[in-house]
Amino acid sequence: MTESEETPGSASNVRLQDFEKKVRLRQLTLDDYPALIAMQERCFPGMQAWGEDQIESQLERFPEGQICLEVNGRLVASSTSLVVDYDRYEDWHDWSRVADAGYIRNHTLAGDTLYGIEMMVDPDFRGMHLARRLYNARKELCRRLNLERIVIGGRIPGFGAQAEDMTASEYAETVIERGLYDQVLTTQVANGFVLVELIPNYFPSDTASRGYATHLEWTNFDYVRDPQRRRLRVSTVRLCAVQYQMRAIDAWEEFEAQCSFFVDAAAQSKADFVLFPELITNQLMGLKPGRRPADVVRGLAELTPRYLNYFSRAAVKHNINIIGGSQFTTIDDRLFNVAYLFRRDGTIEAQPKLHIPPEDRRWWGVEPGNELNVFTTDGGKVAILTSYDIQFPELARIATGRGAQILFVPFASDDRAAYLRVRYCCQARAVENDVFVVASGTTGNLPFVPHADTHYAQSGIYTPLDYAFARDGIAGESTPNVETLVTADVDLDQLRRHRYEGITQAWEDRRTDLYGVVWKGSDGDEERI
Repeated sequence: MTESEETPGSASNVRLQDFEKKVRLRQLTLDDYPALIAMQERCFPGMQAWGEDQIESQLERFPEGQICLEVNGRLVASSTSLVVDYDRYEDWHDWSRVADAGYIRNHTLAGDTLYGIEMMVDPDFRGMHLARRLYNARKELCRRLNLERIVIGGRIPGFGAQAEDMTASEYAETVIERGLYDQVLTTQVANGFVLVELIPNYFPSDTASRGYATHLEWTNFDYVRDPQRRRLRVSTVRLCAVQYQMRAIDAWEEFEAQCSFFVDAAAQSKADFVLFPELITNQLMGLKPGRRPADVVRGLAELTPRYLNYFSRAAVKHNINIIGGSQFTTIDDRLFNVAYLFRRDGTIEAQPKLHIPPEDRRWWGVEPGNELNVFTTDGGKVAILTSYDIQFPELARIATGRGAQILFVPFASDDRAAYLRVRYCCQARAVENDVFVVASGTTGNLPFVPHADTHYAQSGIYTPLDYAFARDGIAGESTPNVETLVTADVDLDQLRRHRYEGITQAWEDRRTDLYGVVWKGSDGDEERI
């Protein structure tokens, strides 16, 4: 088969774009009106749609409050809002008055409350947690404008089916206690909103809710009453590292189930990143025939399209950035150990392992990559140094010089000595470069799997050493050899301040007049750090 005849997404030449689901958050424009109304009619059949003059008025007065989500260029969700003064409105049930019948001519940036007019998600795209993204965008807008709260009036469409057996208040209480599921109220409560009151006759035409609506509020704990008060900027990122137990499995679906457990757990903790260990798909070796280990791992490489598709969907669905450990990948019949970053917006990046241990070359025939990438994400700039790569300080220095703030280290070690080489180097790189380092390893056993049979790990999240950080430079650490999840918050602005104000400033105090690190790119150009 010639290059032009190869099937897109084939295991031999994987094209990441075949698996990407590009999710984009942006402001609405008037050009979106036809698609917006078509979506509204699918979401709320029978309800009166927005007039073009109402949308035009909203965009003219408060464009940053009118937002939408695209998936692969298609408008699939939207949110509209305005800012009001809380004390001016006592009857929050009067939607027409609070939102000026949708024209928001009463919008004022002198107010203290973001009022959510409407939020909708296309029925074809529900289950992807898109509403959570819109709620998070509203919260970020609330913080940026230094508003005290968000107020919304929501529907309770599940109440109609229960109205013969309970009152509206009993229904709402049961939903809040998770005894029942309501497609609107359950989502709002899960996103931090608190029920203040039930409003009868809010939308008499809403028979599913029996006319009822809910008045909910979210409090902005970052609100500052006196804008003149000085505050240190905070940019918190929540990190999760999976300590993954290797076990023999009989089907791909078992692999997905094990990974899904950890992705869901990390998402429930509202993490920004979750890191899986190196070569977690090795537990599928039993499914691939072959007498030679090199043949077996090439069989695993055939699963790369399936691996990419799964983690890409998981990142979008759970609204979390995933470093999916690493996976064997063939490119032009050459075998590489490649780590992949799956952003929550649906895009995918790849980082091949640059240093291959002698035994991996001998057993599997893995070749080293030639590019070191630093990726821009919504949680800062990151780089991936897989296992052996963290033992070469030049790579961390180059990644930091290119702007990396967090180094992710997926690893697989077979005994304590191998693990400690990774662990000590992770902590050294954190101190040397003033960066955060996250390490995720495998534990458990794979009997009868040559060169992947035993595993030892103690996963952790490491920081520089100074007063601003954990006293031992460990933000979080697992129990050795126990399947678990490690979670910790880190502050990127604190990291920035430390570089220039710390007791010691390892990055700033380098003697570049005496020494340096040079990256020799594959294009022949040299980059001095």
